[in-house]
Amino acid sequence: MTQQTHLYSSPVNGEISFWMRSSVGTERRAPLIGDTSVDVAIVGGGLTGLWTAYYLKKARPELEIAILEKEKVGFGASGRNGGWMSAEPAGQFRRYAKSGGVESARALQREMFGAVHESVEVARAEGFAEDLVHDGLIHAATNAAQLGRARAHISEMKEQGWGDEDVFELSPSQLADRVRIEGARGGYWTPHCARVHPAKYTRGLAETVERLGVTIFEGTTALSVEPHRVNTDRGVVSAKFVVEALEGYTLSLKGKARKLLPMNSSMVVTERLTDAQLDAVNWHGAELVGDMAHSFTYMHRTQDGRIAIGGRGVPYNFRSGFDRDGRTADSAVLQLKKRLGEVFPVLRNVSLAQSWSGVLGVPRDWCAAVNFDRSSGVLSAGGYVGHGLSGTNLAARTMRDLILGEDTKLTKLPWVGRQARNWEFEPVRWLGATALYKVYGYADSREYARDESKTHWTARAANLVSGR
Repeated sequence: MTQQTHLYSSPVNGEISFWMRSSVGTERRAPLIGDTSVDVAIVGGGLTGLWTAYYLKKARPELEIAILEKEKVGFGASGRNGGWMSAEPAGQFRRYAKSGGVESARALQREMFGAVHESVEVARAEGFAEDLVHDGLIHAATNAAQLGRARAHISEMKEQGWGDEDVFELSPSQLADRVRIEGARGGYWTPHCARVHPAKYTRGLAETVERLGVTIFEGTTALSVEPHRVNTDRGVVSAKFVVEALEGYTLSLKGKARKLLPMNSSMVVTERLTDAQLDAVNWHGAELVGDMAHSFTYMHRTQDGRIAIGGRGVPYNFRSGFDRDGRTADSAVLQLKKRLGEVFPVLRNVSLAQSWSGVLGVPRDWCAAVNFDRSSGVLSAGGYVGHGLSGTNLAARTMRDLILGEDTKLTKLPWVGRQARNWEFEPVRWLGATALYKVYGYADSREYARDESKTHWTARAANLVSGR
């Protein structure tokens, strides 16, 4: 075991993420000093909060806006994610359709497509599009059941309003022309995804909102949110409107411990690959790549020629615990390194540069939501479940319209006003989350062993229980 740990470990474990470590300095912005009053107080210095500040300032330059961040901008999921600015899928289509109607759910999907384009264009116009490339997303199937799910998913997307220009099935040879994945049976490609360097992108947006006149207080912990005020460890911020934008860290606010489940996602990144290694995997574009397994794996070829690969690892820790700086369990590093070698055998023994983890906020119904209590002035957004790089942009524009009192197509989307029930008490949620992901892992292994086109029954049962 000692030999295996040495073989698969990375020299740097944690330190927030590879993205943050490679691009962001250690200096913090000044904290809040004493009580203050603003028009809009935003709790959380991630993309939801930054985009909300951006669109409000663009619409109403006279607004006084303050962002309150416990650590530093991008410390959470915005600076740790896999760099997928994706629009597929727009959450749980059937659930949105059930509550708001099919056309409303289709409208949400179209707006998610638009959010990718909007996020890319704003970054280019404002000068923070470094390492951003809009080359789309590939999902690859590496056994018969995964291929069956890919084809079924394409059919579902077409029923949900996706056009022929929105998704293309790939044959094994077409897939190999883009990226050479061991044992690939086929898959599909969608243009609605861009590759992003998460830390550079988040930092660039933060600098943009500061130029517009937004104040960002770092090193300031929000303790609780009340009507028209935020209580912090450094003073009280009074505001006409308060935006809760904490995603997986929502549990840190008083009374919000069970609103969103902080699900862990772990990543590793290789050292720079040689030209020969990149030629062997034939991955020269900027497409993002994922598989169709139940224990989903997502991959990113970086601008400087590395491969970052992520997955759930240890999906949930008891009582919503997680490592502040993103240290990753050895078992998760081992699992991701093993998966990298399965997908790209030529990279089986490549060295890792860093491993890290972060949390995403998962609502009980797995559907992102934007909520506004006009009487208290409190808004919240989150629960993007893997689509936050685009979902944050759409949520922010929606909250802009709600704050400004405008009745628009965005305020009519079916995620507005959606309230999911709280997660179960411990130890029920830990037992449930742990058991479900063990079932998903078992289902993946059985699907490889039997090589049949039908999804294993244990995974279908787990989907029903989890609400996925």
